[in-house]
Amino acid sequence: MKKEILVIGGGPAGIITATTAKKTYPEKTVAVVRKEKTGLVPCGIPYIFGTLNSVDANIMGIKPAENLGVEFIIDEVTAVDFERKTVLIKSGNKIEYEKLVFATGSKPVLPPIEGKELKGVFTIAKNKEYMEEVFNFAKSAKRVVIVGGGFIGIEVGDEIRKMGKEVAIVEAMPHLLPAAFDEEFGKVAEEKLAEHGTSIKTNIRVSKILGSESVTGIEFEDGKNLPADMIIFATGYKPNTGLVQNLDIHLGYSGAIWVDEYMRTSVRDVFAVGDCAEHKDFFTRKPSRLMLASTAVFDARVAGANLYHLKVVRENHGNLGVFSTSIEGLTLGAVGMTERTACAEGFECVIGEAKSVDRHPGTLPDKSPLYVKLVFSKESGLLLGAQIAGGKSVGEMINILGLGLQMGVTANDLVTMQIGTHPLLTSAPTAYPLVLAAESAIMKLR
Repeated sequence: MKKEILVIGGGPAGIITATTAKKTYPEKTVAVVRKEKTGLVPCGIPYIFGTLNSVDANIMGIKPAENLGVEFIIDEVTAVDFERKTVLIKSGNKIEYEKLVFATGSKPVLPPIEGKELKGVFTIAKNKEYMEEVFNFAKSAKRVVIVGGGFIGIEVGDEIRKMGKEVAIVEAMPHLLPAAFDEEFGKVAEEKLAEHGTSIKTNIRVSKILGSESVTGIEFEDGKNLPADMIIFATGYKPNTGLVQNLDIHLGYSGAIWVDEYMRTSVRDVFAVGDCAEHKDFFTRKPSRLMLASTAVFDARVAGANLYHLKVVRENHGNLGVFSTSIEGLTLGAVGMTERTACAEGFECVIGEAKSVDRHPGTLPDKSPLYVKLVFSKESGLLLGAQIAGGKSVGEMINILGLGLQMGVTANDLVTMQIGTHPLLTSAPTAYPLVLAAESAIMKLR
């Protein structure tokens, strides 16, 4: 059989590539090959434990894509032939293509640590059957240790605590969320989690997992033990590129598939999107290991529009790394460089900070305190990064700053930005935190 546009992988990147391609090239046949009949919403996986209390409540629907005319083939790709433009699937059938897109995602990393094969050791995978096993095991567990204090680690830990479990989060770096936030924001997260009963252990490494058949605890490098009957590793993901390891296609420094600004690989008519594609940092152009569903969907829209004809308005200029997370009413958002990473890259920086509330007057019942930290280039006043802590409004504020970074916004642009405010929705126009933070930076630039 022949499918003019064939996508391997049916996660967010694969689905959005297919739907964008169908909208852009409606005359073409578009198909997605994926192993799982039912997929999960990646960002919703931590919430299956407490908030949703069910794996089935976190299903990623494909009906909108099917309604557009995208075909889903539930099978597994076993081989790809670039020269003949064919894909072999496990059922034995071959599929011919004109354009091929790899959207094979990523796999969780389980460090090479003694005891990792014991019963009760898990990762967080994007697979429904596996996550049902993790969920069911968590229901009977009493003491759970999360190894890794990034976004997935703190979200999973907080959600399992809501199940009434004793939870500890272990992070090797001095503070939680070290990849996305500066120290002061990591401390805020630690305080909020500890306030609700989660034990936080930072600046310490796990040396081995204890137990004979089942987990009984972990041992740290200093020889101390921590009892547990379930351990979840949230120590990152690696590109799922097994299909291309023996093919003549260029891989990047990270081991992911190299792509250009249009998500084209080194092979003609072959594209890659999402976690299996290598990304570049927006400012430094260095390989970026950030793996986010939001980034994957951005890739997908670029690739889907550029399969046959380049659309100059749709190109990927680099990974900004727009993050947000929410724990116990505290929302943390970040985009671009932290002060720490900017200094490490050699930028001479100026920091703008402001504190405010997200309602006015501040006596309104649902108000939340806001803390904004902006990182600017001292030479140009260009915004390099932003971090915000506060209530739910942080999620969209950080997205706006992401657009600002993408468009080259400066401190002066933020000070003179025109804003719409409302007592029940935003900070006061007289104390809008983005403006105040930019003002504080400008004072240092003079």
